[in-house]
Amino acid sequence: MTELDERAIDCPYCGESIQVLIDSEDSGQQYIEDCQVCCRPITFFVQQENDGSLYVSVHDENDAF
Repeated sequence: MTELDERAIDCPYCGESIQVLIDSEDSGQQYIEDCQVCCRPITFFVQQENDGSLYVSVHDENDAF
C-alpha cells in the first residue's frame, strides 16, 4: 500500500490554498488535477528528494518548467 502525503498548495489561477493528497509512487511524474475552487487544470510535478521527502511543484497549463 502506498503512502499518501497531504499538502496545501496554492492554485496558480485563483490563488486559493487547497489541500491535495500526493501519492509517494508519483515521484518523477507529471499529472493534472483540477482546482477544487475554480476547477481550472493544475499541472503537478512530484519529485523525491535525497532525504526521501517529496517535492511538489504546481503550474498552470501554459507554464513551461
